[in-house]
Amino acid sequence: MKLDYDLNSYLEKIKKSDSYFHTFINRESLAAGILVLQPNEEDTQEPHNSDEVYYVISGNGFLKIKNKDYKISKDKLFFVAKGVEHYFHGNTKELKVLYFFGGPDS
Repeated sequence: MKLDYDLNSYLEKIKKSDSYFHTFINRESLAAGILVLQPNEEDTQEPHNSDEVYYVISGNGFLKIKNKDYKISKDKLFFVAKGVEHYFHGNTKELKVLYFFGGPDS
């Protein structure tokens, strides 16, 4: 079982793919990954089946949770409960975010 992870390698995978995110841990009890949104790129995610935590590595913009916008900045952390509508938007700089699910990323 892999125990160490190099985020730069996953950022490179995203650059070479059609996706803006990559889940690098996907277990029954935990999933973790990284997402990268370019300015004006749409975040198309749907509500998830488990609670989620987002950690902002860099960038700006907003995270809409339900009907409220939360301003994003480096080193902020956000909690989103399972089943709650949410998405990133309004970033004018490249946005990099680590995400953690309390279950598998399905």
